[in-house]
Amino acid sequence: MERFVSIGEAASALGVSITTLRRWEAAGKLVAEHTAGGHRRYDMSKLRPEMFRSEADAQRRTIAYARVSSHDQKDDLERQKQVLELYCARQGWTFEVIADLGSGMNYHKKGLKRLLDAIIDGEIGRLVITHKDRLVRFDAELVFAICEAKNVEVVSLNQGEDTTFEEDLAKDVLEIITVFSARLYGSRSRKNQKLLNSVKKAVEDAQA
Repeated sequence: MERFVSIGEAASALGVSITTLRRWEAAGKLVAEHTAGGHRRYDMSKLRPEMFRSEADAQRRTIAYARVSSHDQKDDLERQKQVLELYCARQGWTFEVIADLGSGMNYHKKGLKRLLDAIIDGEIGRLVITHKDRLVRFDAELVFAICEAKNVEVVSLNQGEDTTFEEDLAKDVLEIITVFSARLYGSRSRKNQKLLNSVKKAVEDAQA
């Protein structure tokens, strides 16, 4: 199939009516290109990317990544893995699950490092996550930028707020406080130590 096709050919390839395709375009779900003569053309490499993947792309893996912050969230980690496995299986994808147990502010987790190495090496074609905060707490957009540069499709199952956001964030903040407390304790700064203890207590009280 040609990469740029007419509205009728695009509708046929997607299995929908021309009216539906026009409705999707009006809603911003897809964007048509325009020829020099003003005719609409649809980029099938975006609408049906699987039709244009090279043999090398087809061999790249699908990775599902799950993470929780602490050991007492192991049940949540298992639920994440089950959700990811079920979704990938329903899509008919051959996949592997990478799971991490550690703070979203820790960029040195074994699973995350393994994932990033595989992305950079061009071994992964698709990354599936339940929510962007499962990757890292901050700067997830940087990881997504790397994925885009390496032509990795990112599938985030939950576009809204992560259901464990507050709990995870509190744990991550406490981890930062613990690290700073250890450093400031060595400096014998009573004022700084008292301030950190107050912040830590406030975070713990908010969790209660």
